[in-house]
Amino acid sequence: MQVSLEDSDFAEQAQQEEIVKAVTIDKQALQQQVERIQRQKAAEKAAEQRRIEELQQKAADARRAREREQQRLRELQQTKEQQEREAAEARKEAEQAKLEAERLKQKRAAAEQAAKEAAEKREREEEKARQAEAERKRKEAERKRREQEQREQAEREAQLQREMAAEMERRQAARRQQLMSEIEKYTALIRQTIQRNWVIDSSMSGKSCELTIAVAPSGFVKSVTTGDGDPSVCRSAQNAVLKAGELPVSDDPDVYQQMSTIKLTVKPQL
Repeated sequence: MQVSLEDSDFAEQAQQEEIVKAVTIDKQALQQQVERIQRQKAAEKAAEQRRIEELQQKAADARRAREREQQRLRELQQTKEQQEREAAEARKEAEQAKLEAERLKQKRAAAEQAAKEAAEKREREEEKARQAEAERKRKEAERKRREQEQREQAEREAQLQREMAAEMERRQAARRQQLMSEIEKYTALIRQTIQRNWVIDSSMSGKSCELTIAVAPSGFVKSVTTGDGDPSVCRSAQNAVLKAGELPVSDDPDVYQQMSTIKLTVKPQL
């Protein structure tokens, strides 16, 4: 703090006034007064000097305090700015960390979703494979069942065919036997008819003739021809057939079919 010039001028003016007033005092008193004034002035000057020095000291202290305060404020400002920078940096880092965390979260969520979708796809494929395998086994079992049924059906049909063939063979054999019996029967009847109508003599003994006779379903003799044999026996045998005119014929078409044309060898019975 500094002392102003107005204060200093005011003090000097007061001192001069006092000196003028003391002129009228005696010299000793004046001298004493002067000395006292000088001492007082010196004291005041010293006091003023001390006050000035104190004021200067205070001003210096105030300046230093102000400088320290300014320094402190600057430091505080710097600290604040540093803190703000650090806070901004921290916020930036926090924001980056948040963004990174969000990115990682999204990435993790995407990975989890991809894993979930992959697992679901794998499950669907496994289920599809299981269904396909089950369907394959079902079809395989169905195929084997059908094949077994077909084999069994084929075996039954084959057995039935064998049985039918055996029955047919039995029936055919029976029919053949029946036909043979009928043919033998009607052949014998025809022979008997020929013998009844045959005019024979002793000269024919031991002789024979082969005849081929065609008859109608009614038994009517359509033709008769001779083959190997004694001519006289053949002529007489032919005449015997023609004389009979009709020969025994079976009503059975199959028997007639076999006997519509008859070949037989006849011998006269003496």
